[in-house]
Amino acid sequence: MKILLLADVADKALWDFLNRDLLEGIDLVLSCGDLPAPYLEFLTCFTHAPILYIHGNHDTAYDHKPPEGCVCVEDTVYEYEGVRILGLGGSMRYGPSNHMYSEKEMARRVRKLWWKLRRSKGFDILLTHAPAHGVGDQEDIPHRGFETFNRLMERYKPKYMVHGHVHPQYAAMDFKREQQYGETTVVNAYKRYVIEI
Repeated sequence: MKILLLADVADKALWDFLNRDLLEGIDLVLSCGDLPAPYLEFLTCFTHAPILYIHGNHDTAYDHKPPEGCVCVEDTVYEYEGVRILGLGGSMRYGPSNHMYSEKEMARRVRKLWWKLRRSKGFDILLTHAPAHGVGDQEDIPHRGFETFNRLMERYKPKYMVHGHVHPQYAAMDFKREQQYGETTVVNAYKRYVIEI
């Protein structure tokens, strides 16, 4: 399965110039958040692949007008063609927002999913906005990763963790598109990236 990953910045090659070659052979689209709803809606017109999304810390507009034609997989395990996706959006809390969480709040969200995780026998892709702690995150609170995500990867050993939130332009950062955490490949989906599972 060929999966298009999107996060943080609407790709001009897709939105402004509609390079349809970039959608060729794509079976599934995963949005890691902080993307305009009209961008995701636009893409639904040019691909038959389902578009699944979670919230970024800036996606408060989704609360009133979610992207039409797309599926929110926040706080659930969503299965598509045998691939199980666990969605946990938002970032570390640094201000008022419906999509920011303390470490304890994120851990509480995961505890509420125990039955879904048990019933699905785990998951193949951890879809988040924020990174895991120490794996592509930064030291400042807004861009610090969640230790809860590390524990999820250690326990369930998904094939991939996919996140956004940390941009390659941030100063003093050694940006890595892919990293390994145990048995999980961690991917920063900034703008556009493709994986296969």
